Amino acid sequence: MRFSSILLGAVLTTALAGCATDTHEWMKVNQKYTTEEFRRDYRECSRDGKLDDECMKSRGWVAVSPGKVEEKKIDPLTQPAGRSGRR
Repeated sequence: MRFSSILLGAVLTTALAGCATDTHEWMKVNQKYTTEEFRRDYRECSRDGKLDDECMKSRGWVAVSPGKVEEKKIDPLTQPAGRSGRR
C-alpha cells in the first residue's frame, strides 16, 4: 500500500512537470503577423522541447512577460487608518 502511494505521487509529479509552460508571450512590435507565422517560427526555434529565445529574437519576435499581480498584504496587528488604539 505504501509503495503504491509513493509510486502514484511520483507519477503525478512527473505529469505535472511535463505540463509546465514557458511564461513568455511573444509578439512583433510595429509589424503585422499571423498565427501561422508564429507557429512556424516557434516550431523552427524549438530544440529538444525547449524554445531558443535568441532564435525567436533574430526573427523579430519580442518576449513579453505577463505582469505579476501583487497582492496587498495586510498586517492583522495594525489599526485601520483614522482609528486610534483607544476607545
